[in-house]
Amino acid sequence: SQGSVDSPHLEFEYGDIDSITAELSELYSYTEEPEFGLNRKCFEDDFRTQALSNAWLEKEEEEEEEYRPEWKTTRELFRAERSLGVEQLQVRKSEGCVFAECDSEMEVLHWSRHNNFLLYEMGSFAALMDLLNMEIDNNQACSSALRKPAISLADSTELRVLLSVMYLMVETIRLEKEEEEEEEYRPEWKTTRELFRAELGLLAYSGEPFALLLFNMVTKFCSGHAPHFPMKKVLLLLWKTLLQKFTLGGFRELQAMKVKQREELGLTPFPEDSIQVVRGMRVASPPAYVFDVVEQQKQLGRRPRRGRPLVKQDSLDMYNEKDPFKNEEGGGEEEDADDVDSGIEGEMDLLDRDILIQPPPPPPIERVSFPKGLPWTPKVREKDIENFLEASRNKFIGFTVGNDIETLVGLPRPIHESVKTLKQHKYISIADMQVKKEEELQQCPMSLGEEDVEQTPTEILYQALLPNLPQYVIALLKILLAAAPTSKAKTDSINILADVLPEEMPITVLQSMKLGMDVNRHKEIIVKAISVLLLLLLKHLKLNHIYQFEYVAQHLVFANCIPLILKFFNQNIMSYITAKNRISVLDYPSCVVHKLPELTVESLEAGDNTQFCWKNLFSCINLLRILNKLTKWKHSRTMMLVVFKSAPILKRALKVKQAMMQLYVLKLLKIQTKYLGRQWRKSNMKIMSAIYQNVRHRLNDDWAYGNDIDAKPWDFQAEECTLRANIESFNSRRYDQNRDSDFSPVDNCLQSVVGQRLPLPEDFHCTYELWLEREVFSQPIHWEQLLHPH
Repeated sequence: SQGSVDSPHLEFEYGDIDSITAELSELYSYTEEPEFGLNRKCFEDDFRTQALSNAWLEKEEEEEEEYRPEWKTTRELFRAERSLGVEQLQVRKSEGCVFAECDSEMEVLHWSRHNNFLLYEMGSFAALMDLLNMEIDNNQACSSALRKPAISLADSTELRVLLSVMYLMVETIRLEKEEEEEEEYRPEWKTTRELFRAELGLLAYSGEPFALLLFNMVTKFCSGHAPHFPMKKVLLLLWKTLLQKFTLGGFRELQAMKVKQREELGLTPFPEDSIQVVRGMRVASPPAYVFDVVEQQKQLGRRPRRGRPLVKQDSLDMYNEKDPFKNEEGGGEEEDADDVDSGIEGEMDLLDRDILIQPPPPPPIERVSFPKGLPWTPKVREKDIENFLEASRNKFIGFTVGNDIETLVGLPRPIHESVKTLKQHKYISIADMQVKKEEELQQCPMSLGEEDVEQTPTEILYQALLPNLPQYVIALLKILLAAAPTSKAKTDSINILADVLPEEMPITVLQSMKLGMDVNRHKEIIVKAISVLLLLLLKHLKLNHIYQFEYVAQHLVFANCIPLILKFFNQNIMSYITAKNRISVLDYPSCVVHKLPELTVESLEAGDNTQFCWKNLFSCINLLRILNKLTKWKHSRTMMLVVFKSAPILKRALKVKQAMMQLYVLKLLKIQTKYLGRQWRKSNMKIMSAIYQNVRHRLNDDWAYGNDIDAKPWDFQAEECTLRANIESFNSRRYDQNRDSDFSPVDNCLQSVVGQRLPLPEDFHCTYELWLEREVFSQPIHWEQLLHPH
C-alpha cells in the first residue's frame, strides 16, 4: 500500500477556465517573447511621431492633472485605432501599449481590460475581422507557405498579431467583475459587454457567428491549403468565443439553461449539479498508523494481511498496491499478472487465527463527519419500468399488455412494492421529451404543421455548422491526434508546430531545452482547447436538441474518436499530469513587467514547484467526459471500449487521485463490466466497490452481476443504423426546406394554377400548335385515373 502514500491527492477545482493570468500566458509561446519588446518600440516610436504633429497631445503637466490619469492611455489607443485600417502594423502597437507603462502584473491586467473596452467601443473589432478575412484569403501568403520546405514563426506574423489582439479583447471583456469592482469602470461598460457577446454569437461577420469563421480556418489548415495558420491561437480564440453566452456559454450557464428548460417542459426539477456534487467528494488515504502496522508485521517476518482494511477508506481511494504501468510503450494492452487479486479483498479470512497487532491509538484530531448515504439520487427511465413489468407479467401471468406501467393486476405484492419504488425515482430527461416530440412530427406532419424552432444561440451555431460539420469534426480530431503525446511523428501528418518554431533552430543545449519545453507546452495547450470546445459543443447541442448532439457524436465515433482518446490515455498518465513544461519567468504578463533573469540548464530542469499541471488535468477530465457522452446508453460503442481493451488503460488512470477524474473513469468501467466477465470483477472488487459508492445508481441495472462476454460489436450495429436514420430524418425535416417531399404543400386551386405565368422559349409561339396536337389532342383521357389515381 505504499503507492497510496507516494501518490499525492490533487487539490484541483474543475471549472470553465484557469486563472486569468494563466489563460493569457498560454496565448503566447516562449519563442514569441522577443516580439513584446518590438511591439513596444514600434508603438513608442509612432506615438512620438504623432505627438509632435498634434497640439492636443502637447499639454503642460498642470493641465494634464485636470484629466483622468487613464486618458493618456486612451489617447494612445485612439492614435493606434485611427490608423488600424491603414496599416496592419498599428495592431502590434495597440498590443504593445497595453503594458507600456505598467509596473506590476495586476496593473497590466487592469489596463488590458480598460483598453480593450475602449478599443471595442471605437469599432476596432469589426476592423480586425476585416483584416483577418483578408489574411485568410491571402493566396500569396498561402502559396509562399506551401513552397517552403520548413515553415517557421515568421510566416504567420500578421495572423498571430491579429488573433492575439482579438483573443485579448474576447477574454478580458468576457470576464465579469464584482459589483464593487465594476463601479471603478464606466457604468455603460456592462452594456458594452453584452453587445460584444451578441456580436460574437449572432451577427459577428456577414450575418454569421464568428465561431464559423474560426472553424473554417481549422478545416483550411487541415486540408493543407494554409499550413502557416497559427492553430494554437485559432483554437484558443474559438474556445473562448464558444464560452460567450451568446455563442454557447460555460458550464454555469449550461446548468442554468437546463434548470430553466425543465421548468418550461413541466418536468420535475432535478437540483443536482454534477460539478458541485463531485466537489464534495474527496479522495482519502488510510491514516498513517495503518502503514505502521504493515511495517511491524514485516519486522516480525509475517506477510501483511490481505483481509479487511483496519480503517474504512473513503470513496475513490484505489490503493494501487502494484504499478501496472510496466512498459510505457505498450503497457496498456494487457493486465499485469501481479495486479490481479486472487479473491475478494474486503472479506476477512476467518480461518486465519493469527493474533492481530493492534494499531496504536490515533492522535487526538478533530473528527470530520462524512454524509451518510450515496452522493447521487438514483434514476430510473420509463423504459426500464416497462421492461421490468414485461418480464414480471411473462413470469407470473404468461402474457404482456404492451407499454403499460399502471396495470398491476395479477402480480404479487413484492412486484407492487418494486414498481412503487421505481416510480419514485423515475426521471424523464429533456432528451426523452425531444425524441417523443420528433416522433410525433414525423408521424403527423400535416396535422401538427411546421415546427416553431426558437432561434437560440446554439440553434444558430448548429445551422451555420451543419453544411460542413463532418469536415469540422475530422479536422479537430486530426489536430488532436497530432498533439497527443502518444502519437509518433509521421511524414504525412499535419504540422502543428508552424507557429512555435523559430526561424533559426537552436544551437546550444539551453536553447534546445527551452524549445523542447515550448513545443511540449504548445501541444498541451492545443489538447486543452480541443477537448473543452468539443465538450462544450456536445453538451449544448444535447440540451438544444438530442438529435443535434447525436449527429455530432456519431461523426466523432465514425472518425475514430473513441480509440483516439484511449490512445491518449495509454501513457504514464501521472507523468503527463505532473509535467512541468513551463518557464514561469517567460509567461505573459510577467515577462513584460519584470526584468528577465538569466536562464540556465539547471533552472530549466528544476521547473516550478506546482503539484500538477492544471491544463493537463483539465484536458484529461474533458476527454473522459467526452468518452462518457459518446458511449452512454450505446451498446455498440461500449463494445468498442471492450474491443480496444480499455479496462487496463482506465484502471491505470485511477492512479490520479482527483475525485472528478476518478468518477468519470469509474463510469466508463461500470458500463462495460458485464462484458468483462466474472473473473475480472472478482479480481477488481475494490473498483466494483468504488463504483457502487460513487457512481449514480440505476435501480434495475445489472452492471454488477450481468454476464455478456459472448457479445460481439456487430450484434449492436442495428441500433446505430436506426439512430442514423432518425438523425437524417430530423435534419431533413427541419433544415432541408428545398428538398421535395411527399408532404410538401400543393396548390389545388384551378384559377391560380392556370393563371401562373411560366417561362417559355422564344420560338414556342411558332410551334405551339404542333405541341398542342402532340401533347394534348392526340393523347387519350383516362377519366377513371382521375378518380382512382393509385
